[in-house]
Order: sequence, then structure tokens, then C-alpha cells
Amino acid sequence: MAHSELVITPVASKEDRKAFVDLPWHIYADDPHWVPPLKNEVRALITPGKNPFFSHAEAQYFLARRNGQVVGRVSAHIDHIALSQPAEQGMGPGTGNFGLFEAEDAETGAALIEAAENWLRSKGMSRVLGPISLSIWEEPGLLIDGFDHPPTVMMGHAKPSYQPMIEGAGYRPVKQLKTYDLGITTPFPPLIQRIIASGEKSDRIRIRKVDKSRFDTEAAIILGILNDAWGRNWGFVPITDEEVAHFGKQLKPIVFEDLIMIAELDDEPVAFMMTLPDLNEATAPLNGSLFPFGWAKLLWWLRKPKVRTMRVPLMGVVQRLQSSRLASQLAFMMIERIRLAAISRYGATRSEIGWVLDDNQGMNAIADAIGSKVNKVYQIYEKDL
Repeated sequence: MAHSELVITPVASKEDRKAFVDLPWHIYADDPHWVPPLKNEVRALITPGKNPFFSHAEAQYFLARRNGQVVGRVSAHIDHIALSQPAEQGMGPGTGNFGLFEAEDAETGAALIEAAENWLRSKGMSRVLGPISLSIWEEPGLLIDGFDHPPTVMMGHAKPSYQPMIEGAGYRPVKQLKTYDLGITTPFPPLIQRIIASGEKSDRIRIRKVDKSRFDTEAAIILGILNDAWGRNWGFVPITDEEVAHFGKQLKPIVFEDLIMIAELDDEPVAFMMTLPDLNEATAPLNGSLFPFGWAKLLWWLRKPKVRTMRVPLMGVVQRLQSSRLASQLAFMMIERIRLAAISRYGATRSEIGWVLDDNQGMNAIADAIGSKVNKVYQIYEKDL
């Protein structure tokens, strides 16, 4: 498929895969807020056998070249677990995805999206949801607001020009994901402090740190709460045991016991909150490579990280408690424990909470109550094929 001198081809060789991984360094060369990913992690992300996503998914990658120069890329992929989800929750039968989208200009963007759609159509898909890169649990959505500061760990970045490219290809906004900025050096409002103090006096409630020496057991507890808490959320796709083990291995170096809390009610785990130091602050200067000296710098940082920012990527309360006052009380108690540890042990001054679905009333209310403000908005689009 050619558009004037523009040629779109499937990624088919080792050289193509390298070009696919390397392209963002060209696209964002003049963007001071882009954080270079570690190239070995991107290679693993897109490689079957290294990413357990592909135990239930398939993908095709495309490159755009103009006069031999790579000027764009996109993935088209199908998550077969997502196909079995209820359609009213966003995924469902016939729904494929595009992601990992980068384009130098509008002509390139349109041609890449067309290539992704044609591949999905050839696989029997009738609807596209995107951008999602690659799983809903990785980097979903297109950044549409908040370009003036870097993303935190495991969050995406994009060029402002991508929104009109995608909307110009006939895509409709379907869901927004928000992140919240919170200054953590100031105590929470008196009402929140009273709610926390009341919970601390209750014999029924216990807030505890995770025990890293029981990593697999603790991960299973958190997964159980997560699948229950998020089970009715838009876009939810269950995480497989293989993915839990994979993510656990990836995250273990930045898992610190006093930054992840589990809330127990009458000795039963009912809520959790995961917080991660913003690894992007350490990896940004490495320019995508751990060699020759980046690995040593990163290992030194991981021994006792000092960061400005913490990110809260995951938080959940079991469904049976979600409409109760207890849900917000448990959340405030976990947030306060982690806030104090983040300041005293890691030198943090701010936190980013998210992503949070725009219609998640409970989480948005909690974010508002502690004085946080929306700092980035990501948009997911849909289109019928």
C-alpha cells in the first residue's frame, strides 16, 4: 500500500523490529518532556515468548517509510480474552485494537491507521478500540492534555498532533482516563484526618505493609482484590497468572514494602494500594540503554531511591464495600500511611494518582477530597469497521 512516496510495510525482519523500537527517538527529538523508554523493555513488550500477553493475543506491526526513511509505526492486535468480555464493558466480541502509534505527519498517520484497520478486518474484527499499547494494563489511551510535563513510570506520552490524526480517521471518543497531581508534604484537610483517626481506633481494621519475603502470596492477595474490585469497570480484562508472575518480576526491583498497603477488615484482605517511585526520574538520563554504565547507575539508585514523585498505578476495594463509607475510609488510611513513608524515606514531594476512569465516581471523589488536581488526560477512541 503506497501513498505518493509513502510506503507502509509489515514488520518482517530483525532490522524492521529495530527500526520500530528506535523510531520515537526521531519523533520526540525536540520534545523535552518525552522520557526515553529502555529499549530492551520495548523489545520484550512486542516479542511473543517474552511478553505473556501473547499467550492470549496476536499482533501485527507496521512501519511507514518515506524515501527510505522510517517516519511512523503502529501495532494492530487482538486480545482473545478481551473478546470474551461483556460488550457493555468496552471490549467484547469483534473488538480489536491499535497502539504503539507514532507518525511524523498526518499523511503517515492516516496510512498507518488504515493498515492496522485492514489487518484487523482480515482477522474478522468489526470494531477498533485504541490506542492501547498493547494491553489495557500497560499504556492505554492517547495523551490529549498535559503535554507540558513528563509522564511518570508506565504512563504514555504523545504529540499534540496525534489527536486530530486519529479523530480525522473517523474515531469517536469513548472513554477518558485521568491522572491526578497531589502535593504530599501538606497534611490532608481536617475532615480527612478525622476519618483516618476514627479508622485507626477500630478493632476491625488493620492496615499493613506487604511482606516482600512472601512476594508470590502477597501478589496473589492483591490480584484477588484487583479482579474483584475492577471486575465491572469499563475496559476490564482479567490478568492471567502468567502475566501476574511477569509483571511481578518486572516490578519487584521498585516494590518497596512501605509503599504498598493491604487493608484487612475482620482479618480479611479487602483493599490495597500500590505506589511506585517514579522510575522515569532515574531512567530518563540513560537515553534508552543500560550500557555501558546505565545499569550500574540504576542499581545504585534502586538501593535507596530518592525521588520527587511517587505514582499510584493501582488501588482497589472489593465490590461489596465500594458503595460504603468504609471504602473511602480504608483508602484514606492507606494513602496517609504511604504519604508519610514517601516523604520520610524517599524524599518525595508529590504523587501522581492514576489512571482513573472519568466515570469512576468513588476514586474521583477520593482524589478531590485530598486536594489533588487533574494533570493529564488520556483518550481512548472507537470506530466501527
